[in-house]
Amino acid sequence: MRSPVRRMHIYLFCAVTALFWFAMYTYVPILAPYVEHLGGSLSMAGLVVGAYGVTQMVIRIPLGFTSDRLGRRKPFVIIGLCLTVMSSLGLGLAQRPVTALVHRGLAGFAAGTWVAFTVLFTSYFPRNETARAMGLIMFATTMGQTIATTLGGILMDFFGWGAPFYVGAAAGLIGLALSFAVQEGKALEARSMDLSDLRRVGSEKLLLRVSIIAVLLQALAFASVYGFTPTYAVSLGAGGTELSILALVSALPTALVSLGLGPLSDRFGERRLLTAALALFAAAVMVVPLCTTLGALYLTQALGALGRGAAFPILMGLSIKEVADKYRATAMGFFQSIYALGMTAGPALMGFLGDTVGLRLGFGILGALGLGAAVLVHLWIPQQTPAAQSRQNKFQI
Repeated sequence: MRSPVRRMHIYLFCAVTALFWFAMYTYVPILAPYVEHLGGSLSMAGLVVGAYGVTQMVIRIPLGFTSDRLGRRKPFVIIGLCLTVMSSLGLGLAQRPVTALVHRGLAGFAAGTWVAFTVLFTSYFPRNETARAMGLIMFATTMGQTIATTLGGILMDFFGWGAPFYVGAAAGLIGLALSFAVQEGKALEARSMDLSDLRRVGSEKLLLRVSIIAVLLQALAFASVYGFTPTYAVSLGAGGTELSILALVSALPTALVSLGLGPLSDRFGERRLLTAALALFAAAVMVVPLCTTLGALYLTQALGALGRGAAFPILMGLSIKEVADKYRATAMGFFQSIYALGMTAGPALMGFLGDTVGLRLGFGILGALGLGAAVLVHLWIPQQTPAAQSRQNKFQI
């Protein structure tokens, strides 16, 4: 059993994590409509949503490399919360779509520090509890996102377009204050690392495979759940409150599945569970154009959230499963930098399709990509076995 002190640090870190993501997700349900409100096209809305992924892609590998080299994680957590506050305020004060684009990119820099969050949190747990740790931190993440997105549309309805951004900034400030009490994980010495270490980590086969699958997952999520599903809901008559309900049913099942991921993974195996989860999420996206009422749309998004909630933590755990502690931030940086391609490409593609052939066909195309990701899991990811769980890391020295 964990000591009270250790439990306290885990709970504190979960609170900081929830506030971190709350600060960046209060405005997600209204972001694409907000860009249109500022005078932007659907293509511009896609670029604003996707800018979040571009800057993550740029920052995450060097950030992970630097964290491993310094042997520190906590300073990057603090920096991330500072950037979150700045980006939320900037978005709320934006008068033009270009200004929103810049500050959404700043939010991507903030999210890039998620590398340090995940690696620091897993250091609180034994290596054989990585899946449990990822499930727990994803529960805190998703609860922060769920509460934020649920409130976002309601805040807009009652207090105007800027309210979700300012409330997010306030939450970020609270998280920043708490982050100074976060405990640094296992003591890691600062050490010399060079490009050969980057090549060594980046060439790990399992890491590359799960990163490619994560690109497709994130493209699907950011083009639909965090991008244009709210736009489709508006076409069905949704207002701010209805968008908040949509965000709630798109997130709460994700949180609940993440919390119980450890037992599910042990029972069904990572490959089987991941394949089913991706297929379920992809199917939920494909049927969005068939929804003619908000009730039907809510149902599809709740089902898709179950799949998304299982898929992403499994991919995160697999990305560092075979990597030694001293290389874990670098490996997580690779993983998160590569999957950020999906955050950018998905919304940009969906915005282009929306302006050219319509959102209905766009949802179908994206859903097909998600089904392709499920096929790749079946082909690439080995079925989990007790022997594989106990295998020593090839990077361990």
